[in-house]
Amino acid sequence: MAGVRAPGRTRRPRRAPGAASHRTSGWNQIDWQRAEREVKRLQQRIAKATMEGRWGRVRALQHLLTRSFFGKALAVRRATTNRGSKTPGVDRVIWKTTAHKYQAIHLLRARGYHPQPLRRVYIDKRDKKAKRPLGIPTMADRAMQALYLLALDPIAETTGDRSSYGFRPRRSTHDAIAQCFTLLSRQNSPNWILEADIRSCFDLISHDMLEERIPMETTVLHKWLKAGYIEEAAIHRTEAGTPQGGIISPVLANMALDGLQGLLEEHFPRTLGRTRHRVHLVRYADDLIVTGDSKEVLEREVRPLVESFLRDRGLVLSEKKTVLTHIDDGFDFLGFNLRKFDGKLLIKPPKDRILGFLRRIQEIINTHKAATADHLIRLLNRKIRGFCRYYRHVVSSKAFTYIENRIWRMLWRWAKRRHPNKNSRWVRAKYFAPHHGRNDVFTGQYVTAKGQRKTLHLFVATSMEIRRHPGVRQAANPYDPRYDDYFRQRDAHRQQQRLCDRRRQRHGSRLHQELQATQHPATPLRRIETASSTRADREA
Repeated sequence: MAGVRAPGRTRRPRRAPGAASHRTSGWNQIDWQRAEREVKRLQQRIAKATMEGRWGRVRALQHLLTRSFFGKALAVRRATTNRGSKTPGVDRVIWKTTAHKYQAIHLLRARGYHPQPLRRVYIDKRDKKAKRPLGIPTMADRAMQALYLLALDPIAETTGDRSSYGFRPRRSTHDAIAQCFTLLSRQNSPNWILEADIRSCFDLISHDMLEERIPMETTVLHKWLKAGYIEEAAIHRTEAGTPQGGIISPVLANMALDGLQGLLEEHFPRTLGRTRHRVHLVRYADDLIVTGDSKEVLEREVRPLVESFLRDRGLVLSEKKTVLTHIDDGFDFLGFNLRKFDGKLLIKPPKDRILGFLRRIQEIINTHKAATADHLIRLLNRKIRGFCRYYRHVVSSKAFTYIENRIWRMLWRWAKRRHPNKNSRWVRAKYFAPHHGRNDVFTGQYVTAKGQRKTLHLFVATSMEIRRHPGVRQAANPYDPRYDDYFRQRDAHRQQQRLCDRRRQRHGSRLHQELQATQHPATPLRRIETASSTRADREA
């Protein structure tokens, strides 16, 4: 009979479209590959709905993602595995055990959610002359921010400026520098640059503007912005700004600054394959440059537009740091120096960055005067390799040679101090040995747990191969399936380059391998004649 259910049969609960079942008994039983696959599928659907302008569907998919088990699990994993996972908030709680992490998944709920105030700490700026405030959320607030970031990031990537590179997936400072090279390297490239510095960007962004522009649950965003912070046992209210230290803060700042490229393109359109006055924008978070063919255009037309754009967001330019520069005089951007010499653009490591790096190396050596050579090498290799990897994509050969020479002299003084009664020949024989074609490489020996004696060598700066970085496509969107093959090819190329670096580290450069083969040619194997081999030759 209609409307009567057959006895013995139970109705299965309908699963929401896009949601994944989560019948797991613990943190270690979660299928992380499936979790990433399900969340990525929802993020792609959000990006597609954003491109189509279907904002009602975008909100529905965001609601589905922020309530899904896999989304919450990935948010908790990010909050407990990033660099600040061991730094507690005002509640002094850290999720260490798998039981705490699994329990936290079920605590992430929007209904009844109230974020706690941030814990205010101060860190040194790069010049160590001033302090930068950081707001540290609690673990629960970090996980909630990571959860809503999963639903917000596809929209930010779809609607963001093409020339924006800061705090975005699949983009880096090297992509921004590669775009600068593309814009400034030609003979007919613009010669003037507006270096715009936004004063206290994260501290002065308007809350009303963020709540109006950011497409997410307004109640949750409002609670984050008005959470306040605790400093010296006193609670302070926050009337503007987004805290530096939150997981979602960089994306909020990026979305607040999106639209500047469209504004410049509207006032300086592209006609006949060329942008009017050659006005182009390159932005990395709150650091940006604008190019132009004359100083008057940048000063009278471009700068007022930028100031008006920032004024609507509660921001202003720093009068001290915002300057107009000719390309022949050079300028620093994102830790690189860009300057033209006789019409040729050269991108180099700035002098102050090199000297600052050498000061840090000297500090490590001075504070480890009694350490063993292998322990000192492990400390230095991390720093040297990281510095060289960052600057390997630009004109850095002379800088690497200078760094190698200075570090060698530091280590020579370190070794001579340890053995004041030994002559130079003895010190050289003990701490410096030939390695991969180099005669005096700082060397240390250690004993493994199995009792084997092994040798550890210092990473030599000049051994880093200079390699041009291929910039990312401006329109590439990691949440658009049309670019999956493109990003897959970039990942394969990057993996191949890493394998080449490992091979170079183990066996030396190609030139060294060729010299070794020339000096020590392989001896051809002499055939040993046996009864079977003689019989085989006779039969043949």
